[in-house]
Amino acid sequence: MTMPVADLPLWVVIAVSTFLLLGSGLTLLGAIGLLRLPTFYQRIHAPTLGTSWGTGAIMLASILYFSIVGSRAVLHEILIGVFVTLTTPVTLILLARAALHRDRAEGNDTVPSANPPQDQP
Repeated sequence: MTMPVADLPLWVVIAVSTFLLLGSGLTLLGAIGLLRLPTFYQRIHAPTLGTSWGTGAIMLASILYFSIVGSRAVLHEILIGVFVTLTTPVTLILLARAALHRDRAEGNDTVPSANPPQDQP
């Protein structure tokens, strides 16, 4: 038997709302950073905030809400969180390395060289 949504305790409503607002705010911040930052290397960092912390907060809200409404522990959202947490940094590294390789091949002076100069004592 599931609990009607109107009968949820106040603490659940406040907690779920807080997590949803936090998660959506972080995701919005990442999206704004993606649009506003000037270079690719700066832009690549902004969405990772939204996907990691924003997804985590939304996932916690979902776990809490559906666990209370369904009167049983709902934990399959953790798989989504683990998947996003593992794939986001890997994708970031691959995109950054591909862009760095492209910029070095084109001779772009704004990226560091492949072999930085060594300091001589």
